[in-house]
Amino acid sequence: MSAVRIGPYTLSNGLILAPMAGVTDQPFRQLCRRLGAGLVVSEMVTADMSLWNSRKSRLRMVHAGDPEPRSVQIAGGDAQMLAAAARANVEAGAQIIDINMGCPAKKVCNKAAGSALLRDEALVAEILEAVVAAVDVPVTLKIRTGWDRDNRNGLAVARIAEQSGITALAVHGRTRADLYTGEAEYDTIASIKQAVSIPVFANGDITSPVKAAEVLRHTGADGLLIGRAAQGRPWIFREVEHYLRTGEFLPAPQLEEVERILLDHLAALHEFYGDVMGVRIARKHVGWYLATLPGAKEFRASFNCLDDTAAQCANVREFFRERYESLVAEDGEGVAA
Repeated sequence: MSAVRIGPYTLSNGLILAPMAGVTDQPFRQLCRRLGAGLVVSEMVTADMSLWNSRKSRLRMVHAGDPEPRSVQIAGGDAQMLAAAARANVEAGAQIIDINMGCPAKKVCNKAAGSALLRDEALVAEILEAVVAAVDVPVTLKIRTGWDRDNRNGLAVARIAEQSGITALAVHGRTRADLYTGEAEYDTIASIKQAVSIPVFANGDITSPVKAAEVLRHTGADGLLIGRAAQGRPWIFREVEHYLRTGEFLPAPQLEEVERILLDHLAALHEFYGDVMGVRIARKHVGWYLATLPGAKEFRASFNCLDDTAAQCANVREFFRERYESLVAEDGEGVAA
């Protein structure tokens, strides 16, 4: 995978943390960048600036201290509103504006935003041209392969994007109707890559280094967006990068490193959100980190009842201490045998 450029920015690699509402907040973005992502994208921010005064929206727009280039995703269905939101985000520190035409969530699509926009190619062109004209930073676009399987118009939208001045394009290998079900398909992404000269990033079901290499081979894409597979496993970026560069697998992180990463992540969440909100948001992340470890289900049931920062951290340390002890006991039995 060669170096990828987005406007004036050369990414350290072509592995991008996909924007995910409720997940890719500042603590998670910074963590994924440290663990090998070449670019991280903020949570989706509505283009309706009248809603920006909520605490949730304000926190989504905190970018101070983020590694450059800072990419911010906006969503909406009105061209002038999106243009104004893009300008405001650039003034607040965004260095790349990403437009969401990929989100399949009903509450987004019902407002004629996200992947609902794929139904109206004239509106797509109007929005893209308005946002590109409004800011002097690169504008990127995230789409799906189409509205439904009978209307895979991703290729037409990709051509509109290139003509409108979009700098790079990310394509999720599902239609709006597919939501996140079934398997992603990559043939459409391959066709789009052949049809346009701007960088194209493939997205959807990229869960391992081997799958990453297969998708790059199949699509010819310039890079990859990794989303759900990074939840509770932010080190997937270094694993994929190492495999693509060397053809060799990195060993899985040891328990000690997983504990350290998780505790650092908890501390960052508590500091960013404050005790009450931080404790609540930490619960889902801890669930993701521990999902594959023995005893995780029982642990989560008790952990989710905790409402104190110190108690959460102490509980996680205790969980890992029990895992170490059980590993030592297993080793001892192996020696005795």
